[in-house]
Parts: sequence; structure tokens; C-alpha cells
Amino acid sequence: MANDPDTGRDGVDEVVADVTVAAPVEEIDEEDVLVEEGEIAGDYLEQLLDVLDFDGDIDLDVEGDRAVVSIDGGDDLSKLVGRKGEVLDALQELTRLAVQQATGERSRLMLDIAGWRAGRRADLTEIGLAAAKRVLASGEPESLSPMTPFERKIVHDAIAGVDGVTSESEGAEPSRRVVVLKG
Repeated sequence: MANDPDTGRDGVDEVVADVTVAAPVEEIDEEDVLVEEGEIAGDYLEQLLDVLDFDGDIDLDVEGDRAVVSIDGGDDLSKLVGRKGEVLDALQELTRLAVQQATGERSRLMLDIAGWRAGRRADLTEIGLAAAKRVLASGEPESLSPMTPFERKIVHDAIAGVDGVTSESEGAEPSRRVVVLKG
């Protein structure tokens, strides 16, 4: 066959296939993702503590389906908790945003400072159990004080462990509350 003067080819049509070979998909380990979230959050909080001139030890953990970051051991960490945990909630949201900026994914991490959330969890569990006992004894529904979604979940979980009572939430934020019912 003669060469084509324009291309220098010998007249044979070339077929070039664009083949993409997929690399094996690595299984994403959810715990590794949560550990990474915790590390990003820990770095962010360490810088924040330095700027604010607070001392504290940062502990990273994974509990269930979320990263948990705790700050303990420093003087005056109660200022970072605030009244009813308001400052803590704001710091948690800022930390979640820092993680989201780094990863591109929304984070559900939990921040605890000076054991405040752990103590609050214990208090709310007791509130739920005490209300359940009163409802069992009286048979009358009982409405608890307004709570945040986090607080209501803890109370619902505590009540769910008591036979003979149920719970539901009613009302609109910020006045949404748990109601304990016989049943």
C-alpha cells in the first residue's frame, strides 16, 4: 500500500480506543474517616486554645458514628463552656465548620469541655428516669422543661429503657420538650 502524502500513513485506518481502567475501589473505613475528623478538630482547637491563652489537654475518640473531642485539665475551662453550655455549643459548631472546610463533608463531631457534656448526660438520664418513675406511679403524663435536641435524645434514650412508659417530643423550638406517657 502506498503512503498517504498528507499523513505519511500507509492507508490503514487506525482505531484508537480510549480505555480507562478503573482502579480497585478501596473500602472506606468509617472509623478512619472519624479519626481524621477528630485530628482536624484537635488541631483547630489547639490553635484556638493558644490564641485564647487557655491550657488544656485534647483527647480524641470515636463513639458510635461520631468523632468525640474532649478538652480537659486546664484552668478556667468553664469559661469555654458558658452558661448552660452555650459557649460550648458555639465552639462545637465552629469546630464542625473547620472540619467541613478541610474535608468537604458535614461533620457530626461532639465537643466536650471539662466534662460538662458528660455530666449533663448523667443529669438528663436521671431526670428522664425520675419522670418515668413518677408517671408509672401516677399514670398521668408529665411534660419536662424545654430542651435542645441533644438533651431530648438523652432523655428519650433513658425513658426507652423503662418498661411501661414511653416518651415523645412536642412543641416547637426553642420550647420543644419531652412528654413522658404511661404505656
